[in-house]
Amino acid sequence: MSSALEQGVASAPAPPARSLPRRRARVLALPEVRWALASLTLFLAALPLELLGAPAWTWGPLFAATYVTGGWEPGWEGLKALKDRTLDVDLLMVVAALGAAAVGQVLDGALLIVIFATSGALEAVATARTADSVRGLLGLAPATATRLLPDGGEETVGAGELRPGDTVLVRPGERIGADGRVLAGESDVDQATITGEPLPVSRQAGDEVFAGTVNGTGALRVRVERDPADSVIARIVKMVEEASETKAPTQLFIEKIEQRYSLGMVIATLAVFAVPLAFGSDPRSALLRAMTFMIVASPCAVVLSTMPPLLSAIANAGRHGVLAKSAVVMERLGQTDTVALDKTGTLTEGAPRVTDTYALPGAGLTEEALLTLAAAAEHPSEHPLARAVVDAARERNLPLPDATAFTSAPGQGVSATVDGHVVQVGSPARLRPHVTGPARALVRELEGAGRTAVLVLRDGVPAGVIGVADRLRPDAAATVAALTGLTGRPPVLLTGDNEKAARHLAGQVGITDVRAGLLPQDKVAAVRQWESEGRTVLVVGDGVNDAPALAAAHSGIAMGKAGSDLALETADAVVVRDELATVPAVIALSRTARRLVTQNLVIAGLFITVLVVWDLVGTLPLPLGVAGHEGSTVVVGLNGLRLLRETAWRTPCPAAPPEHTGQALHADPAPASPR
Repeated sequence: MSSALEQGVASAPAPPARSLPRRRARVLALPEVRWALASLTLFLAALPLELLGAPAWTWGPLFAATYVTGGWEPGWEGLKALKDRTLDVDLLMVVAALGAAAVGQVLDGALLIVIFATSGALEAVATARTADSVRGLLGLAPATATRLLPDGGEETVGAGELRPGDTVLVRPGERIGADGRVLAGESDVDQATITGEPLPVSRQAGDEVFAGTVNGTGALRVRVERDPADSVIARIVKMVEEASETKAPTQLFIEKIEQRYSLGMVIATLAVFAVPLAFGSDPRSALLRAMTFMIVASPCAVVLSTMPPLLSAIANAGRHGVLAKSAVVMERLGQTDTVALDKTGTLTEGAPRVTDTYALPGAGLTEEALLTLAAAAEHPSEHPLARAVVDAARERNLPLPDATAFTSAPGQGVSATVDGHVVQVGSPARLRPHVTGPARALVRELEGAGRTAVLVLRDGVPAGVIGVADRLRPDAAATVAALTGLTGRPPVLLTGDNEKAARHLAGQVGITDVRAGLLPQDKVAAVRQWESEGRTVLVVGDGVNDAPALAAAHSGIAMGKAGSDLALETADAVVVRDELATVPAVIALSRTARRLVTQNLVIAGLFITVLVVWDLVGTLPLPLGVAGHEGSTVVVGLNGLRLLRETAWRTPCPAAPPEHTGQALHADPAPASPR
């Protein structure tokens, strides 16, 4: 019974159409459904003939065809598994049905085959539905796009034919065909499917747009920056499909004991037949009892208890922009009891802005010259703070000289040669020997105001200090509260920023445990300390400096929008829409999935126990045993699929603290992490 689910989401057919007739056609396209319908039709044709006492030659061939159409596929798969020395429970079901027919219970055996085939068809439909919920995301991207030609003309091409560098025209009301950047035009774009933003956002030249989002009233010219296969939507589908092909530890444990259980069940079935026979029991009744025992003791429902809830949870999370990379990840996220949060790009939006620029007396530099040096040195860096410095220089139209001999140390800063001078830009804590006199006073002033201070050295001499601030995410406080409620303890802030700046932000969101001034290895040490105390740690981060901690933790979640490639690769899950509130939501979803797995195992175990005891102690009618066994399989399958519903996903209310709502970026800033 587990074969259909084990094929995973990736093997399922294309997503269903919206209309009811096409949806029915989609269901009928599944071979399991067609064989089950054929078996059921033949059974219903033979049943009245047998009950009315018609000659056996009228209903016998129909029942035989029922056995063949409903049982050939699981029987064949079971024989192939047997060739590999694996005992498949599906084969045992077919053997039980044939055994019932051998003792004259042709009707009961056919009923078993029909219910068994119907249960397999329902399982295939449920698996396809899980796949559809993920693959349906692909329907968000348009089939065609308008590509602009070098001569000024345009052509309509398939969206899959677009390549990086192409320019497309997006007219009002159309869906954007590829991830890219606006070259010209201005419009409001509905990005709810990707970013989770409930209202359309203004997009103009220089802004990023995503495939599948809906253009508003203006026309946009967009330069394609990603291959369609690498778009955000395509990555969501690919990663969720890959996750669906994995198996959780609970499932692997069940499969490990399944073979031993199945072998023990065969031995027990032989005993149930042989022992009564040895005491003079009627061979026919002994065989019938043994076949009934084989049916009700089969662990089909147990095997099906684990994957439907986890696959449904993966699909639901994927629809909401959280990519769990495996079923293992989805199962263990719910075990989290300690959450460690990074600051910049995680609790904050990851788009810091330069708020202050101070050139030190004696450095012989103006504020513009200081910013030019710092921006030139930071230009090759991927860190949000570096982008803030570079953006500030560009906003002032400052020309940036070329930088050579660039080096970057995560958590410390950068160094480069600019106009013949060695320029270092980084955290005052990491450049402590140079923080003296006026530089120290400026650093203290900025940090006291909640800014992040960035020290600029020229040839080893302090040249100036730059103040940087970031906006707190509007859902940060609600997320911290939700995580506290889920885990029983407030999250911990792990940051490379200074103590004052870190505590300034932590106080705004309700975090009391602050670990500041940390290098990447310090974050790893903190995680390992908690794990040595028996805690199950989840780290949420976005930058290169977070990658080691993400790898060391029991689970790691990366913020996708601001996240570095290394962090995205290292993390177990990725928040594609960059919505922090999805972190507690996916933890809660994982816990619900784990509860459903437990429920399913209890249901399956209870059914097996009651039916087995009934068969051994009393007289369990074969049809009732069939109905109970297959019914329990269907129940646990449908119970797990409940997590596909929209109501299974709940995020905390993203209410922003009053002091942050609607204010300018630097009005009440959150300090930006040095690295």
